[in-house]
Amino acid sequence: MTTPPAAIPNIGRETVFVDKRTILLDRPADSNKLLDDPSIQQANVRDDYMPYWADIWPASRMMAKIMLREPWDRFPLRQGDKIEALELGCGLGLAGIAGLMSGLRVVFSDYDLTALKFAERNARLNGFTDFKVMPLDWRSPPEDFRVPVILAADLTYELRNIDPLLALIKKILLPGGVCFLTDPDRTPAPKLRERLAEEKLPYSTQFIRAGEPGGERTKGTLYRIQNSANFGLS
Repeated sequence: MTTPPAAIPNIGRETVFVDKRTILLDRPADSNKLLDDPSIQQANVRDDYMPYWADIWPASRMMAKIMLREPWDRFPLRQGDKIEALELGCGLGLAGIAGLMSGLRVVFSDYDLTALKFAERNARLNGFTDFKVMPLDWRSPPEDFRVPVILAADLTYELRNIDPLLALIKKILLPGGVCFLTDPDRTPAPKLRERLAEEKLPYSTQFIRAGEPGGERTKGTLYRIQNSANFGLS
């Protein structure tokens, strides 16, 4: 899927504050108008597609905060000075950029190729060059790609997303790695926990909140998920 350039007549720039850091993000000035584009309407009918990538979601702010606070120097899979992290559904790239700020080597991935262009643009806007972009439909994970860290911000907003996401985690997460999943406690959350238990994916949870300075703050949960198959658990 590619959001046509003609559907984005104007681009705005936002300054996002995460803890004491600032991240610049270019984005469509009016994301609601994307829904007026005929190709997006057709994709919605065909595959229930929505251009969610064009907005800055609370769970992305949560993930960015976690990336900046995580003690990466103690990460078990650190090799040299870089840890590779895959951001799923990167959208504008907020969480991944926070990962870059923390010294990670980030692979931005998204189903929408236009989202990838914005994520790349925003990473460069914030002064980074050591990153990759990857078109990825997480319903069809790549066969030969594995990483020690996965970032998944607000991807379980629908029940139908849970099983493909867990299958991807089991397939590409390296032994000793972790998937960071932030969720603003949406309705599917109980089903997510149920399926994690059924798939024997060990996880822990942590309360988290994030929002704009002086604005609304959203409560949510951080899940740290491991792949039990990697550890010989049953």
